[in-house]
Amino acid sequence: MRALITGGAGFIGSHLADALLAAGHSVIAIDNLSTGSRGNVEHLLEQPHFQLVVDTVLNEARISPLVSQADVIFHLAAAVGVKWIIDHPLLSIRTNVRATEVVLEQASRDKTKVLLASTSEVYGKNNAGPLREDSDSIIGPTAVTRWLYANTKATDEFLAYAYHRERALPVVIARFFNTVGPRQTGRYGMVVPRFVRQALRNEPITIYGDGRQSRCFTAVGDAVRALIRLSETPEAVGEVFNIGSEQEITILDLARKILALTGSASPLQFIPYEQAYDRGFEDMRRRVPDVSKLRETIGYAPHTSLEENLQRIIQHMRAADPALRAHPPPAGTRLVKTEHASYTTEPVPPGTRLRVSGEHPPRGWIDDRIFPTPAVPAPGATQAETSADSSAAPARGYPPPAPGD
Repeated sequence: MRALITGGAGFIGSHLADALLAAGHSVIAIDNLSTGSRGNVEHLLEQPHFQLVVDTVLNEARISPLVSQADVIFHLAAAVGVKWIIDHPLLSIRTNVRATEVVLEQASRDKTKVLLASTSEVYGKNNAGPLREDSDSIIGPTAVTRWLYANTKATDEFLAYAYHRERALPVVIARFFNTVGPRQTGRYGMVVPRFVRQALRNEPITIYGDGRQSRCFTAVGDAVRALIRLSETPEAVGEVFNIGSEQEITILDLARKILALTGSASPLQFIPYEQAYDRGFEDMRRRVPDVSKLRETIGYAPHTSLEENLQRIIQHMRAADPALRAHPPPAGTRLVKTEHASYTTEPVPPGTRLRVSGEHPPRGWIDDRIFPTPAVPAPGATQAETSADSSAAPARGYPPPAPGD
């Protein structure tokens, strides 16, 4: 099979190229490297069945012959990341809508199958869950740039359906739910690589909002496997599928888990949305997929655990940058902020407990976390009593409990 991947040097695209080549297929990847990276496919450049074309999908003269060579097209090229979308609204619209129209139009000449990458963002503010493919899309006002991405990707889906119905173009739509893994960058607002990098540098882990919004994070290998199976399944044509993990976690618990896995000394810092993004920014409190349709159609759904996936990401970042090493401070110390906005440790008396009062979480709050001191048994105390007292020390990175917790 000859596959064309638009956005082929991006995060998901490069992993898809890996999998297709490993299965014996040929791959042409086109990418303008605006958010993708040559480094993602550097290991593939010497392979005889792989070709990287550095150009934009909007260049019809360039994309046309590439489409003609393909048996299947995986259209992944898109403006991605909330921060990037907000900073580049006009380019985002052109990239997400016009580029999709170009691919569909070119593919319709020879009826070449197109796998269109969409997103769970199309569900908008629908906080119900699990979300089915026919669940309602609830989008915010057009004056809020945050909803631009959801609207453009929904338009992509309408275009795909239109080409399927009017021109009999075989299309399959895949809605990804928070795909994460090695090679993903945190530059455009992606939370997992940002948290991991901050943790490995012992920098504050910046949580937007109160951290109680929940997501399901999908291993990129699982997402790619599902995408390839959809491309090989005739019953998938003309349908839309959720591709996502069913393991739900709050962003606050995600930060805690990354702290534990890295052994990091990073404190937690809560940043109001209006400081991280534009005023009026809205976020979804919950987003969980229903993947029963995917499982019934291809006999598979993402299943890699979040912890296993996070370990892979941590290992990848450490291997890519030897400077990224996180070590917790010595026992019996706490992390404190210096006048130069850096962090250091200072000793605290044995048995000291962390006390924080006020709203949850205070705006811009950074905790002065105390790392557990070795337990000093009281006269006559048993080993069991000593262990229980030690475990009562405040857990690293936990903010004060909210009322009712």
